[in-house]
Amino acid sequence: MKKDKNTTEQEWKEILTEEQYYVLREKGTERPFTGIYTDFFEGGHYHCAGCGQLLFEAQTKFDSACGWPSFDQAIDGSVSYIKDVSHGMIRVEVVCSNCQGHLGHVFPDGPQETTGHRYCINSISITHQK
Repeated sequence: MKKDKNTTEQEWKEILTEEQYYVLREKGTERPFTGIYTDFFEGGHYHCAGCGQLLFEAQTKFDSACGWPSFDQAIDGSVSYIKDVSHGMIRVEVVCSNCQGHLGHVFPDGPQETTGHRYCINSISITHQK
């Protein structure tokens, strides 16, 4: 089955684990410092856990000590940006451009020697491949 923005919520419930569904489809957040990729720094690529789309290169990952995996840039065209005014804050939500799965948020407090961005991403919303 092709997984993209046309996949129904019932199909997503059958494809994803309960935790993945909560984060990717209901815009949830995993607890800080609990995700498998928070302190993981092997080479390779990171893909959307929902549809498999390539999102980030491993060399763009950095340790931000925020409790979630952080990247300073996404693959061009791989993510979409949505204004998020939930929880009394104004933020920029990052979603997979293919399936619209919630990945996390992007902030302007990343490494200034690169892009200045910090993509704060839920581990459960991504997979790593070498």
